[in-house]
Amino acid sequence: MPLLAYGVSFRMAAIELRERLAFPQEVAGSALADLRAQAAPVAEAAILSTCNRTEIYCALDHADQEPVAQWMAAHRGVALHELDGVSYALWNRDAAQHLMRVAAGLDSQAFGEPQILGQVKAAYDLARAAGTLGPELNLLAQTTFNVAKRVRTETDIGKHPVSVAYAAVAMAQRLFGGLADARALLVGAGETIELVARHLRKAGVGAMSIANRTPERARHLAQAMDAEALALDDIATRLAGFDIVISGTSAPHHIIPKCVVQNAARQRRRPLFLVDLAVPRDIDPAANALDQVCLRSIDDLTAIVNENGAARREQAQRAEALIEAGAARHERERRVQGEALLREVRRQADAMRDAAAAQAQRRLRQGEPAADVLARLARDLTNKLMHAPTAAIRTASAEARGDLLECARTLYDLD
Repeated sequence: MPLLAYGVSFRMAAIELRERLAFPQEVAGSALADLRAQAAPVAEAAILSTCNRTEIYCALDHADQEPVAQWMAAHRGVALHELDGVSYALWNRDAAQHLMRVAAGLDSQAFGEPQILGQVKAAYDLARAAGTLGPELNLLAQTTFNVAKRVRTETDIGKHPVSVAYAAVAMAQRLFGGLADARALLVGAGETIELVARHLRKAGVGAMSIANRTPERARHLAQAMDAEALALDDIATRLAGFDIVISGTSAPHHIIPKCVVQNAARQRRRPLFLVDLAVPRDIDPAANALDQVCLRSIDDLTAIVNENGAARREQAQRAEALIEAGAARHERERRVQGEALLREVRRQADAMRDAAAAQAQRRLRQGEPAADVLARLARDLTNKLMHAPTAAIRTASAEARGDLLECARTLYDLD
């Protein structure tokens, strides 16, 4: 069964396209079910959607990436031609090796960042809950997590990683020349925003407030960081009082529109610095055109993220060797899995044959005519061999599983 990794990432796709292709967590589960129903060759699927990438990992009944590309474009409201030149399709060993590099942090904007492994695990948990995992993707996940763990423990890739959270604070320090007199507003309460808060505290920020859609989470993080908790609705009236705004939520739309930024900028004498770490973006990008406003996206942080990365990149060769070995091991396991299945099918068929032959011999010893015994032998053996596939085809037909029906046609070489 072919294995495919199809998607886009920060390496070739601009943030404007990535945010349109992003799958909010609340729709990803239903999207997986729709993918398997609409894209005929897809038997198993998982969707990885982060700030850096949107990728679909799937096991197919036959090697054809077009249905997956067409489904992604249609589901996210993107013209198919917009994916030309910026999307990639990786097959089998290349697909497995790519996911291992992603999970280990080697294909991240922030080289070696640790958060991605948790995001990959969350993507697989979601696919499992949606019922779209099977033996192929389960094997891929098991091998990937093992390899990523080895990279973390056997190399220094993840030692002192330069995260986008650190880069956002470093950029603010450069702009203001120090943060002791600065007031910062953080929007969100997830892992990235918590890291931002810690870096701001370490940098000696003057004051900090945290706004989040869920007030309890804002209060909890604010208490831990000696900060003020705000509601999202407070942003419009309080924005002018902040020098730095760093936002990173999972909202599917802008939560800080241009008009709010414009109104705040008019009330200020100092520049207003905003960093949007979200994809889709939290802050209307049109706000960057306003006077006294400096708005940066996650893609703008790449230069800072890659500073002083030479030491970690020295470890990349060792990490790549571990990933290469992991991809080879995964390839061997896939072959073993297929061979084991063939042996089990053959064992079952041999058992049916032996039982039918033994029954025929008993009838011959009892004096039944040989022609009648042979006819019954052929009929009984055919019925036994066809029972399981017949039941499976009827179930697939009742559940409108066109993918399984097409697989049955291929297995039995039917037109």
